[in-house]
Amino acid sequence: MSEPSIRIARPDDEGELARLDRETWSTLHAVTPPPADDSFFSERSGPRDHRVAEYGGRIMGYVRLGFPTELASNAHVRQIRGLAVAEEARGLGVGRALVRAAVAEARERGARRITLRVLGHNTAARALYASEGFVVEGVQPGEFFLGGEYVDDVLMGQSLV
Repeated sequence: MSEPSIRIARPDDEGELARLDRETWSTLHAVTPPPADDSFFSERSGPRDHRVAEYGGRIMGYVRLGFPTELASNAHVRQIRGLAVAEEARGLGVGRALVRAAVAEARERGARRITLRVLGHNTAARALYASEGFVVEGVQPGEFFLGGEYVDDVLMGQSLV
């Protein structure tokens, strides 16, 4: 496969993005219950906040970029608030392309920093983020109880200036 095509999500992507969320849901990366329906976008996070990766017109992944808080004093920071890659597209550079798109979008919007939260046991995601310049800025030990075990919440970030 060649490089994925990255674009801004459209309102009519909602069903396919909801399907992708259901298919990729796992306690390896999710702290919320499995998605139950075809809703994906919300008032807080609409199509403009998502970049999707396509191969041959099919959505193979997405990244959600938002604000870590609603405070004006924190408006210079963007946060990766979700990332998913279809099983069949893993290992093909889709996740990396989406992370790079999120970083580029944060820069374009004038952010000075970009952050994310990743579960401690998600070693593949942590390695991807580290390879793209994110560093561990903090760990909240045992922050979540998932799949019968306590899991760390790892805070990562990087400067964009």
